[in-house]
Amino acid sequence: MAEHDRYISPFQTRYASREMQYIFSDDNKFRTWRKLWIALAEAEQRQGLAITDEQIAQLKAHAGDINYEDAIRREKECRHDVMSHVYAYGLQCPEAKGIIHLGATSCYVGDNTDVIVMREALQLVRKKLLGVLGLLAKFADEYKAMPCLAYTHGQPAQLTTVGKRATLWANELYMDLEEIDHRIATLALRGAKGTTGTQASFMELFEGDEEKIKAMEADITAAMGFDKVVPVSGQTYSRKVDAMVLNALAGVGQSAMKMATDVRLLANFKEMEEPFEKNQIGSSAMPYKRNPMRCERVCALARYLMVDVLNPAFTAGAQWFERTLDDSANKRIAVAEAFLAADSILNILLNVCDGLVVYPKVIRARVMAELPFMASENIMMKAVKKGGDRQELHERLRRHAIAAAAQVKQEGLANDMIQRIEADPAFGLSREEIEAELRPEAFTGRSAHQVEEFLQNVLGPVLAANPEAAGQTAELSV
Repeated sequence: MAEHDRYISPFQTRYASREMQYIFSDDNKFRTWRKLWIALAEAEQRQGLAITDEQIAQLKAHAGDINYEDAIRREKECRHDVMSHVYAYGLQCPEAKGIIHLGATSCYVGDNTDVIVMREALQLVRKKLLGVLGLLAKFADEYKAMPCLAYTHGQPAQLTTVGKRATLWANELYMDLEEIDHRIATLALRGAKGTTGTQASFMELFEGDEEKIKAMEADITAAMGFDKVVPVSGQTYSRKVDAMVLNALAGVGQSAMKMATDVRLLANFKEMEEPFEKNQIGSSAMPYKRNPMRCERVCALARYLMVDVLNPAFTAGAQWFERTLDDSANKRIAVAEAFLAADSILNILLNVCDGLVVYPKVIRARVMAELPFMASENIMMKAVKKGGDRQELHERLRRHAIAAAAQVKQEGLANDMIQRIEADPAFGLSREEIEAELRPEAFTGRSAHQVEEFLQNVLGPVLAANPEAAGQTAELSV
């Protein structure tokens, strides 16, 4: 039953998926802590410490049934979350309580879990990013040859195609995918470094045998599914890692915001819309409205995500010597919410890209309203071939364009540039000859082929290599 008398994060109730919420849940965190304590005990046993198979078996038997009440009660007494869970685990594993967390500092479970959780979350972001790319690839291919207006400075410039514009969105998201892949590939476990990163406690346990310490750490790293451990650390892994990961997530926010803004503008032009459900209400006062609320939400969440990057950046710079605890409260909010925001954004994009609506007749009408201006050079060349003077025709075209634009902007009338050229004897062209130069398909350059090449050479291979990411959908809560 919902609790209405206290703050609840909108990420929990409105935006983020259950999958991402679980990754950052207490249950996932504390289960990972116990996996790390088991991996530590097994690695220490392997290197000769007096840890029995029975103790490890007891730890494994209670790895998943966390006695939260005992931990919560103990934390109220000792004000230390890790030691509270060591205590609670020890209540369940009385034979093993003396070897839980042996030689480790709090960051052994805290920091290693943070790295493990970030990798799990990055993999989910990656999966959803691939899903969005798959939908955009399909959309781009379907509309690769449909001419539409292209803009520079927010003003009609030349023509492109609907599909080509979609590849601009997809290419930026593909760049984000490459960055996400890099972050996943380079994440390293903190390992077992001890209180200030010197492994002094393990030197004591293993009586100065450094090879055993290195072997122990390698075993833990492998047990947790990593192939690398940080080479050096203070008490914590470098907080630059968090900043780098969140920068990659912010990249997704940037790309998503750019795409969503374009869709919002196109909705204003009535060329394209995000999905609009049968019973959806666009406005409490204006029943006719079809507000682009999904794309507006993407932009809102993207702003939050991009600003959140400042948190780990400042945290990384503010660390004193081997560590200071002013990272903790900020980190547990900023990192989790960055992933929840990125997940929310991708959920919405999955929904939007799965049902983008295109209005071909509106697109064509808007193209034809501007095409006479864009075709002026072609018309001029045709008139020159019939004996016209290039310089004179250029000046006449300039005057006709200004007059036609004034009629559109000042009088609210249709573009009559074609009629003006037809009536000008200097051109010597009939209406048929002029209109022959007004085929929009002749003004899109290599757009269709660029789409084909992008899909074949860039998106095709990565989508083929990740078939499990295809066919994703997202049901939005609101």
